[in-house]
Amino acid sequence: MVSVFVRRWNVWTAACVLHLLLILPATPPPAWASGQPAESPTAVVRATLTEVFRILDDPKLKEPDKLMPRRRLLEQVIGERFDYAEMSKRALAANWTPLTNDQRAEFVELFKAFLSDRYAGKIEGYAGERTEYLSERLEGPYAEVRTRLISAKTEIPMDYRMINKAGRWYAYDIIADGVSLVKNYRSQFDKIIRSDSYDELVTRLRNRTVAEDKKDAR
Repeated sequence: MVSVFVRRWNVWTAACVLHLLLILPATPPPAWASGQPAESPTAVVRATLTEVFRILDDPKLKEPDKLMPRRRLLEQVIGERFDYAEMSKRALAANWTPLTNDQRAEFVELFKAFLSDRYAGKIEGYAGERTEYLSERLEGPYAEVRTRLISAKTEIPMDYRMINKAGRWYAYDIIADGVSLVKNYRSQFDKIIRSDSYDELVTRLRNRTVAEDKKDAR
């Protein structure tokens, strides 16, 4: 088995990954549909935070029996705002090309479920982190929004990489403290495929055994 995140990431940083998955950019309607200029990627990130924080801070959703309903709400937010297909394609890189459409669809769903199950519990400890917006860079259909996530104990640079499809912004990667989530998974997945097979990777994702839990729990 292989570790999902590099060793220098501490537990708080790992928890931030799910936090970022939940505050990824919303997908605003195309400019032509509303007659208004499209929002900037930064403005979309900022607006989405309000929705996510509302879920996390809702007293009614903090009761023990509301854990799963709250998690489902958060997962819904994730699904609407993160381009898992683009992320999967980039994580598999050259290994994506030979897959059939059915295999690609299966992988996207498994990867999405893996991320949710692997890190969902970590965000439950959210308590007062805030985000500073540093800069925005646009290059054709791509954008990068640089931010800093701040807690009482530490500050971590968090950058969002986004792609514009049909006038809508979608996030496909997170750079946490200089480490790309997609590139890290790409390395992990490629090792499994090279040493075993693509089918083995699918099996590990299905069984949630890609990560080495004991290391990540430290």
